Amino acid sequence: MISTRESILKYMKQDSYRPLNYQELLTALEVEDEAEFAALLGRMEKEGDIVVTRKHKYGVPEMMNLVRGALQVNAKGYAFLLPDDPNQPDVFIYGRDLNGAMHRDRVMVRINQRQRSPGQKPEGEVIRAINRANQEVVGTFKKGKAISQVIPDDPRLLYPINTRKSTKIKVTEGQKVLVKITTWPDRDKFAEGKIVEVLGNKGEPGVDIRCIVKKYGLSESFPKKVERAAQAIPSVVLPEEIEGRRDLRGLDMVTIDGDDAKDLDDAVTIARLENGYRLGVHIADVSHYVKEGTVIDQEAYQRGTSVYLVDRVIPMLPVNLSNGICSLNAGEDRLAMSVMMDIDPEGDIIDYEIFKSVIRVNERMTYNNVNRILKDQDPQLMDRYRDYVDMFTTMQELAAILRKRKFNRGALDFEFPETKVILDDQGIPVAIEKRKQDVAESIIEEFMIRANEVVASHCNQMQLPTLYRVHEKPDDEDMDNVVRILALFNRKLNKKKVTPEVLQQILTDVKGKPEQRIVSTMILRSLKHARYSPVPLGHYGLASPYYLHFTSPIRRYPDLLVHRVLTHLLEKGSVSGKRKAQWESLMPLAGEQCTSREMQAEEAERESVDIKAAQYMKQFVGETFPAVISSITAFGFFVELENTVEGLVHISSLVDDYYVFDDQQLILVGKHTKQVYRIGDDVEVELVKVNVEEAKLDFEMTKHLSRNGSKPRRKNHG
Repeated sequence: MISTRESILKYMKQDSYRPLNYQELLTALEVEDEAEFAALLGRMEKEGDIVVTRKHKYGVPEMMNLVRGALQVNAKGYAFLLPDDPNQPDVFIYGRDLNGAMHRDRVMVRINQRQRSPGQKPEGEVIRAINRANQEVVGTFKKGKAISQVIPDDPRLLYPINTRKSTKIKVTEGQKVLVKITTWPDRDKFAEGKIVEVLGNKGEPGVDIRCIVKKYGLSESFPKKVERAAQAIPSVVLPEEIEGRRDLRGLDMVTIDGDDAKDLDDAVTIARLENGYRLGVHIADVSHYVKEGTVIDQEAYQRGTSVYLVDRVIPMLPVNLSNGICSLNAGEDRLAMSVMMDIDPEGDIIDYEIFKSVIRVNERMTYNNVNRILKDQDPQLMDRYRDYVDMFTTMQELAAILRKRKFNRGALDFEFPETKVILDDQGIPVAIEKRKQDVAESIIEEFMIRANEVVASHCNQMQLPTLYRVHEKPDDEDMDNVVRILALFNRKLNKKKVTPEVLQQILTDVKGKPEQRIVSTMILRSLKHARYSPVPLGHYGLASPYYLHFTSPIRRYPDLLVHRVLTHLLEKGSVSGKRKAQWESLMPLAGEQCTSREMQAEEAERESVDIKAAQYMKQFVGETFPAVISSITAFGFFVELENTVEGLVHISSLVDDYYVFDDQQLILVGKHTKQVYRIGDDVEVELVKVNVEEAKLDFEMTKHLSRNGSKPRRKNHG
């Protein structure tokens, strides 16, 4: 009998199962290939799928009061375990129970059995680190007499790393360094490591982004063997590669992307039908060039995603692929995976087809130019692209239909502007722009969402092993916070009846009102982070039962996996039992890997923007700005400026009274004056301090205009 990861877990999760030793498992599972079985069992134990007891018996964690997941450490010293099983609640862990585990490590936690109050998170203790996330750490070098230390930049890495003198690397006090951990910490001792690279002096141009790149384990270069393999791939489509593909080179086809985009992985076509539209979404066939198991594929899997920092792109694939043969560059033959959809006037799919194609993009369009054509009717652009104006108008028409249909079913629309930091040639920030989604961006978003939904539904219908993009409903505790905050704006919500439709109605009601951004932000924060899963659990934010990522295989590994599975089905007509079992074994691990890398990329991208925004704001220390209170805590409140930059007004700077935090109403109340600070209040603040390294801004109040319309009040400096 062939044993797979899934069959072993299924057997061990039976209610009747009792932990068995190795020999008993061999007999019970009728193992044919013992060597293969032993290796699989070892991998599963190492990855935390199964646990070995002190008596050398095997079982699954959940049947032994253990939970596996990722650790999120708070700079204050405690942590939460985010379980792999989405049905399990987060687990609170005191600092004393971390036992040497560090932020972002994947760990095994034992749940404490003591009685909990209703709604209280379970508490636990880390018993083992499954995977160490911080092999290398960025920090500041602190010289000591006997032992020097590196103080991590990330405050969530709670303790210093002891280092010994290096004869090869010269480092001085206060420099930014990269330290490789050689001995992991435990309950009684700090980690030890060796300095492998000096990144530069604090404040030196380029050091900030260099630190982010190293901090998140990003690699700007590819291993030589990967580069060689990529260079060996032809830079043009060969005649024999076109055989068996549908030739779509005669269709009017465009790409629509940002001005500076170079990895173009989606093109669109559209035609009017007698009763509706025929929409074509054509995606770069990366799976044709990146074969399973090759060195390029292995590197892409490790990276998981391209990373878009404020001043550079760190691609998932080598540049000659991502910007070359895989990119749908105008005027060049390209291989694609096409989804053709017939859509009725209400936005419903009447028919669809998924197939391999060869395409040639006619025009490389930008969001700016399409917006100027559709919104401004710019005469020069309309003349230049006169052959495509009708196409853009039809696209706008269909996108509006799809968008309306999406929101009618309950999808959430947050409409947050993007923060864009503009840099000069030296990487110095010169401006901060707010960029809202416009017509052209909406066209591409709606078309890509529809293609993703069609492919997801198709994969589910065909029972193909794949990775879905899932977004689960919020926890009760998170919805409690939303209910409380909405009550502050006189909006009542029954948390037991919260659906995407109800939340979207609230978002619609506050649109254009002063509280729009605050309410939208609070609802967004209540939602879970979307992730990749082999099980189609639906997408709460899109109100979609089946959803996956298909449209960006150049920059996202899950999309590449989806293409690979579809390609196999298209070429073979079916998926064999052995192949299906291989993919079913791969997908859970790939889902965890891709989710983890995506979250790291998001953190790195956000940090790069925040640091450059802080650099930009430093020149304005001493100046005042209009702002809105975005959140309130026991130690003060955060304000958001019109350019989206946020900072803290610390409670100690409110010198006109002693302020008390009311955690039920989320307000600060003056003990004597009864002055109240609320979320959503308009204020004027003075920027008093900027910590660029930590991307923190400190403000002080100068004026306060309360929600009930009281007159502005100047701060008492006395």
